[in-house]
Amino acid sequence: MIKGVIFDLDGVLVSTDEMHFKAWKMLADKLGIINYTEEDNKRQKGVSRMESLEVVLSKGTTIYSRQEKEKFAEEKNNYYVKLLERLDSKAILKDVMETLVFLRNKGIKIAVGSASKNTHLILEKTGLNKYIDEISCGLDVTKSKPDPEVFLVAARKLKLKNEECLVVEDSKVGIVAARAGHMKSLGVGPEHSQLGADYDALTMQSNVDWSELL
Repeated sequence: MIKGVIFDLDGVLVSTDEMHFKAWKMLADKLGIINYTEEDNKRQKGVSRMESLEVVLSKGTTIYSRQEKEKFAEEKNNYYVKLLERLDSKAILKDVMETLVFLRNKGIKIAVGSASKNTHLILEKTGLNKYIDEISCGLDVTKSKPDPEVFLVAARKLKLKNEECLVVEDSKVGIVAARAGHMKSLGVGPEHSQLGADYDALTMQSNVDWSELL
């Protein structure tokens, strides 16, 4: 029986993909990388900031030190945080609010499991923080998906067994991480049918029988 639901953040609860792309593009332009595209941005889905940086740097030819890479990652985050200033509830994805309210009324615990170190800020700016019981994010973990650490931390914060948690994800690495953590999974988003999740649907309320999932 499922007692807690752990949601990924970007692409599941909210959409900040455009802001991420713009921030990485700003960094790429600064570094003289002119062929960073939205297709490259898709490869950054679900992975850590440093891994995302490697995607950008792979489009260029310069070799950088670890210290320089950390500086670049921080610069990108500064661009991104600046863009987040205009974030509001309009960034919340379709059917999210209905799902969160349903789960709360059912007494199901709710957590967010995201690689983003800006998770708290994003939840606050969109007003979703009031629906979330616990947060596991890039500030809590050292390993990125497909390692299950971010979900294991979320389950521990919820005081639930891994098997009592359902993970909602929009990326394949996230689904792999859920499986590695012995958790059931619901894949959502445009690629939902290709993620290999236990359940899948375009949105959280389209063809989703939550009574069955729980």
